[in-house]
Amino acid sequence: MKKFEHEYPANRGLRHSGDPVSVSASQASSAAFETDCDVLIVGGGINGCGIARDLAGRGWRVMLCEKDDLAAHTSSASTKLIHGGLRYLEYYEFSLVRKALQEREVLLRSAPHIMWPLRFVMPHDPSMRPAWLIRIGLFMYDHLARREVLPASRSVDLRKHAAGEPLKSAFKRGFVYSDGWVDDARLVVLNALDARARGAQVLTRTRCLSAQRSSEAWTAVLEGPEGRRTVRARAVVNAAGPWAEAFLRGVARPARGEALATRHLRLVKGSHIVVPRVFGHDHAYIFQNPDKRIIFAIPYQDDFTLIGTTDVELAGDDPGAARIAADEIDYLCTQASRYFEKPIRPSDVVWTYSGVRPLLDDASGDPSAVTRDYLLESNTAAAPLLSVWGGKITTFRKLAEDAADEVGRMLGDARRPWTDGAFLAGGDLSAWIGPTSPAARPDVDFERFLAEVQRRHPWLDAGIARRLARAYGARVAEVLGDAASMDDLGPEVAPGLHERELRYLQREEWARSGDDVLWRRSKLGLHYTPAERERVHAWMRMHEPDKEEVDAAVT
Repeated sequence: MKKFEHEYPANRGLRHSGDPVSVSASQASSAAFETDCDVLIVGGGINGCGIARDLAGRGWRVMLCEKDDLAAHTSSASTKLIHGGLRYLEYYEFSLVRKALQEREVLLRSAPHIMWPLRFVMPHDPSMRPAWLIRIGLFMYDHLARREVLPASRSVDLRKHAAGEPLKSAFKRGFVYSDGWVDDARLVVLNALDARARGAQVLTRTRCLSAQRSSEAWTAVLEGPEGRRTVRARAVVNAAGPWAEAFLRGVARPARGEALATRHLRLVKGSHIVVPRVFGHDHAYIFQNPDKRIIFAIPYQDDFTLIGTTDVELAGDDPGAARIAADEIDYLCTQASRYFEKPIRPSDVVWTYSGVRPLLDDASGDPSAVTRDYLLESNTAAAPLLSVWGGKITTFRKLAEDAADEVGRMLGDARRPWTDGAFLAGGDLSAWIGPTSPAARPDVDFERFLAEVQRRHPWLDAGIARRLARAYGARVAEVLGDAASMDDLGPEVAPGLHERELRYLQREEWARSGDDVLWRRSKLGLHYTPAERERVHAWMRMHEPDKEEVDAAVT
């Protein structure tokens, strides 16, 4: 049974066990004199922020730079699932599936406000896979890792189960199993908040222009909102996601004539569509397609259904320019319509998003068959370099732990891991609901927390209370501050979005544009009209973040 700690230990130098980090005074003094930080991390997606959090919690001096907003690309464009990857069993990826299954409940407990259990229904189509094969797969899925919160799989009669109602009558039998849901963009921000609270510097909209390697250190030139700066670091972590190979080939400069890039990435675009709500129950669907792929149909933002994803080789050199193509929309609509009684048409689509998965090139002809596992490649020919290849959002914590272990090894100072059992920012609800049992369901704890938020703030609109509790967890107190009425939240910039929350997002969560607020810190953009979205954009353009408040948040 894992014991969860408070999210911010009083001593930032403490390991998870409570023992002090083993760094000598002479080492710390020497490192501080020679370099600006121990580790420079390039990339502000889930892997970069997760590694920054882990390293900072071990007492390393960490700086992270991200050329755009946090989670601006791949990490906010996932299917938003904490899952083992049922379909990977068919590719014999047993190690990956087990690793991911082990992480599900660790993550669900660490931040119950942005992650919760979700039941999936697989309608049985005998032409796709026989029932006995599905039962074997689900048995393995249930037993490859220990479960304490998530219920086991079972068969269901779709003629009697609520999940059968929106489906075509031909689907009479189905299977139900468990995984989890995550607000992916907020997961990145929570890691960045935790990293900063433990001493890391998180620099958004700051591009690494060059990184020159020597035998002792890296000298990097960073360009951000305040101009250029030169940073010296003892080690560099390349967590640039789809740009990881390009970083090694065009930005990082070797100490001698060695080639830094030894691997090739296969960039695979995954696209999703959002349509008005197709069904009213709280289960999600996993649909088998004739091409042996699968798609999901998931309850989304109360009023919508999220359908995805595709696997298409990226055309073009810029992962940031990836957009859904018309044939991808047609594909998702066609495959979903094979199951739903009411067809899904391209004209139903209200929003789309695409992300680029940086997968290791294994020469597979099928993008769906390329491994989703990660590889950490260390290079100690001169000042240490660690490159992160591949990965999936469910295994980010374990990847970060392994990366931090490797950085410690390369720097000659191994420090114990600590994140297995630690809360993410806002995830510790004990100040609101009291200590909870490790075996308690995180989703039940969240509902108790929400009830307490409403009890303490009876003046707060119920819909706003739920949204704020979901987004910020225990940090909702910092958003509301001393507000004692709706008027105290300041002018309403758009429905349910007040100035006090926008100030918080600027001060605490690196929000600088309307898109940061509407599509990453929240999904309010999906609920607003174009005119309402423009009001948020205009407010963000007109109101610069208060530098003193931002500096105070950093320190």
